[in-house]
Amino acid sequence: MKEKVVLAYSGGLDTTAIIPWLKEHFNYDVVCCCIDCGQGSELDGLEERAKLSGASKLYIEDLVDDFAENYIVPCVQANATYENKYLLGTSMARPAIAKRLVEIARKEGAVAICHGATGKGNDQIRFELGIKALAPDIKIIAPWRMTDVWTMQSREDEIEYCKQHGIDLPFSADSSYSRDRNLWHISHEGLELEDPANEPNYKHLLVLGNSPEEAPEEGEYVTMTFEHGVPKSVNGKEMKVSDIIRELNRLGGKHGIGIVDIVENRVVGMKSRGVYETPGGTILYEAHQQLEELILDRDTTTVKMNMANKFAQIIYEGKWFTPLREAVQAFIEKTQENVTGEVKFKLYKGNIIKAGTTSPYSLYNESIASFKTGDLYDHHDADGFINLFGLSLKVRAMKEQELSKKNNK
Repeated sequence: MKEKVVLAYSGGLDTTAIIPWLKEHFNYDVVCCCIDCGQGSELDGLEERAKLSGASKLYIEDLVDDFAENYIVPCVQANATYENKYLLGTSMARPAIAKRLVEIARKEGAVAICHGATGKGNDQIRFELGIKALAPDIKIIAPWRMTDVWTMQSREDEIEYCKQHGIDLPFSADSSYSRDRNLWHISHEGLELEDPANEPNYKHLLVLGNSPEEAPEEGEYVTMTFEHGVPKSVNGKEMKVSDIIRELNRLGGKHGIGIVDIVENRVVGMKSRGVYETPGGTILYEAHQQLEELILDRDTTTVKMNMANKFAQIIYEGKWFTPLREAVQAFIEKTQENVTGEVKFKLYKGNIIKAGTTSPYSLYNESIASFKTGDLYDHHDADGFINLFGLSLKVRAMKEQELSKKNNK
């Protein structure tokens, strides 16, 4: 009986060409596994394509709700953003995919897992760290790094290879953007984006919605509720998290929300440029932060901001299945115990404009914050506070004055 390999299969040209390549060079029985994280119509016709390409079996695994509840929600609660802009759309999906690949490999008794990530990107790291953490005994095959046996260097090469192995599928040799799509976002790389001097061709590029210029002239109000930092409803309608994201994607895409052009520092050391559409995610982050402003105390907010950066780095680098991620997430979850309430905002031409926030756990006290003197705040108390708070500054300045006088004598 042949040994089995589980292939992370998207149905695209790269992973389709990998099927006959694995059979030719390793004599494996190829079990394809496509993980549905919300990429939509990209899944159409996969089973027929995989079988025509020589796969013995195809799994299509629906991870949309798992992805939303167990990977997206912790990032929203953390406000995790890589390098101030990237909302981790690809990064947070990879550990979910790696986990399911390992589960299928165990079920099938496979000896190896294969992925189609290139040797220049972050995804090879994310997939392989996840697999190593969960199944250190399973072999990992990364064709794009095996240049002695993987000799294809272009789409034309892959199409020709497929045809030589009896696979004649309607793939185009035309260059296009390299895209990654899931429930949370879609990323675009390549073509004019490879030169940071070029403006993105948004009319050609955008998939999830309009540019701000093309958005409606009239804004739209949206109301959301959260319980313990988890989104629960949009405009009065309670929904599961994945459906909330879909609805926010619709609303945000319509109003040109969440389009960012980023040059980021990859884990492998190079800079790369991409345009990301994250309409629903951008709204969700902003709404959650709008609510947290009322609820978290100053010290917790300060530490949580640092933890958000650390959490984003952990996820970006593919270290989901680590004690550090678990520890940081435990801190974040503790901060979310009282993050419950309602937020209202207006969407208008790429902007999310606050329109009111309420929470039973709000620490905002109008009698203290008002310009009028209230019972809880005596202006005279500030004298002693400022004297003590600024004491070290004053002592240092006094010493500098003393030294200056000595030096000028």
